[in-house]
Amino acid sequence: MEKKVELLLPAGNIEKLDYAINYGADAIYMGMVDFSLRTMRKGDVITAENLKKAIDLAHSYNKKVYMTLNIYAYDDDIAQLYKNIDVIKDASPDALIVSDFGILNTVKRELPDIDIHISTQTNTLNSEAVKFWRDFGASRVILARELSIKQIAQIRKNVPDIELEVFVHGAQCVSLSGRCLLSDYMTHGERKANHGGCSQPCRWKYKLLEETRPGEYYEIEETARGTHILSTKDLALINYIPQLIEAGVDSFKIEGRTKSLYYVSAVAKAYRYAIDAYYRGEKPDENEMMLQLLKIGNRGYTTGFYLDEQDHEGYSYDISKGLAGSDFLFEFWDKIEHNGKILYKIKIKNKVLINDKIEVITPNECFETQILKFYNDKLDEEKEVGNTNDEIWVELSVEPENYKYAIARTTGIKNVR
Repeated sequence: MEKKVELLLPAGNIEKLDYAINYGADAIYMGMVDFSLRTMRKGDVITAENLKKAIDLAHSYNKKVYMTLNIYAYDDDIAQLYKNIDVIKDASPDALIVSDFGILNTVKRELPDIDIHISTQTNTLNSEAVKFWRDFGASRVILARELSIKQIAQIRKNVPDIELEVFVHGAQCVSLSGRCLLSDYMTHGERKANHGGCSQPCRWKYKLLEETRPGEYYEIEETARGTHILSTKDLALINYIPQLIEAGVDSFKIEGRTKSLYYVSAVAKAYRYAIDAYYRGEKPDENEMMLQLLKIGNRGYTTGFYLDEQDHEGYSYDISKGLAGSDFLFEFWDKIEHNGKILYKIKIKNKVLINDKIEVITPNECFETQILKFYNDKLDEEKEVGNTNDEIWVELSVEPENYKYAIARTTGIKNVR
């Protein structure tokens, strides 16, 4: 049987893990708060207390979990890691993603039965470096995002006996493979980029101060669009899936552990479709696939370094925050029959009105429908509007075949860049 490329999705919490898998992920990567480069500090985050629960859930679907231990560590961090060794061992992740040599040395010694994946933060750019990691015992290298598809293919040819993983979608850091000191400097050491606390100063708006004219600020006018001079567009390689598979990539990674449930679900659905189409021998409509990605939060899209020439339009000068082409309206929670009608319990994310036309996506569907009625939680009063954070019931003109994991969003598309 032909080995298929892996679709690897992020999970900032257990709910996102569940949705990512049901929308098509083959594997999940996630990290505990103290050891991950992308960590949420509130909400239902992954901690030592629920790590095993999260991994057990993924394993119940027969999916893999890769745990990120990819901070650059101080001695205090190594000491904290030792305190969590038994927790990690008991949770049994399928691999550990590492970049720091101290952490690597520790987990090789203390967790010898768990595979090691080398983080993109090691800036692995050539075949000899990949051979080094292979000989050191790693089962996979996550290549630097500064490589082209041709260079990836050459590495695969030169080193056929190790797995290669690449990023194919999501936000990018302005620095080489994400190794940045800008956040540390701009926050006086309070938000260290390589320690899970990046404040994203590359997304800030800047002015120019001339040294001999203190207090006199000048607009930086790269163009008339704005002054976010360090903010890169988001990566999107959905139309290059065939080339990447044929170059020998084993795993396609999606960025976004701090992104929304909607982002994780919709991007997984899009890339699952593109990958499956390749193995079916089909050529999908590239414009339609990009349209689906434009409905997800983004800063505009770029191919980065992956083509023969770097995308010199790959910077987002006008905005810093990702804007979605479609608004996430609500999640589906439950289903009942009431007075001969099918109603769905929903959790509102953005305001929606009676008679609004909406789009519903599920792991297997994508269709338009209309809001017919809202009812309050007790089903004894009709409502005209669903407000953010409401938990109410809805009647739809067209119903999903399976409401579990269904998500509603606005129709059409806006914020196209």
